[in-house]
Amino acid sequence: MPDTTTRPLTSAEVGIPPRHIDFQFPRDTERYFFYDGNPLASLLFVVFSGIFPPGERFFMESVRHFRDRIQDPVLKAQVSGFMGQEALHGREHERLNDVFREHGFDVDLPARYVRFGLRQLERFSPRLQLACTTMMEHFTAHLAEEWLTNQRLAESSNPQMLQLWYWHALEELEHKSVAYDVFELIGGTQKERKQAGWLVGIFVLLPVMAAWLRLLIKEGQLFNRQENRRGYQALFGRRALISNVLRHMPKFWRRRFHPRQQVTAALEDTWRTRLFGPQGELTSVYRAPTARF
Repeated sequence: MPDTTTRPLTSAEVGIPPRHIDFQFPRDTERYFFYDGNPLASLLFVVFSGIFPPGERFFMESVRHFRDRIQDPVLKAQVSGFMGQEALHGREHERLNDVFREHGFDVDLPARYVRFGLRQLERFSPRLQLACTTMMEHFTAHLAEEWLTNQRLAESSNPQMLQLWYWHALEELEHKSVAYDVFELIGGTQKERKQAGWLVGIFVLLPVMAAWLRLLIKEGQLFNRQENRRGYQALFGRRALISNVLRHMPKFWRRRFHPRQQVTAALEDTWRTRLFGPQGELTSVYRAPTARF
């Protein structure tokens, strides 16, 4: 453990470094980037990218509200890393959203829908807002694990486009426990976690599904039965991308739940080497200096 008698720990020293990446997104390419050009699945990724910037801001503010209560130097550094990583995720997804706009996608539609839902969550107590963040972080952590391990996604999607999602996924796993540790610090309860389930379902999940449906309609793909059937199987079929995430969601309401029960250390090590090692896939676009948040 580094000597902290004269200075605070940095986020990198606790394993949550904010990494500045200058992604080069494909522009002159196919319209639908994922699952062999499947519209249904590709539009879900458009929705995800659209909602991440406002979502990341909500996550950061819900943790920031309790930041002055944190005395432990390790958790302080972890929160700093969490803030930095989430801020950079929002920034890079904004850049990706510009690319989606160039392709004619109404990526602002899911952002509007989710911003409305998040404004409703902000009417509740800061404790419940943080509980909602911990639930959404639980979802994104398992989604991140799927992004890094789902071979069907890797084999059928634009490799340049996948680079951002791989970077985002690695960092989601690195900081998956931070918001929950702050929630535990303030005495968060199982009852509040159960309440968060209802709130997130109503004010986040429903807007996400509505935005996805609206994009399908705007793209003229709502009645493309063959492609929608193929996309549904890729996302919700047996052991498919979203199905694999949803089966982990009930764990969040267990009495002794903690995000560290999702064991991903070896997976994180593998992907840190793959992306940022000596021959890493992202070393050419990685700007090493990190900001403090």
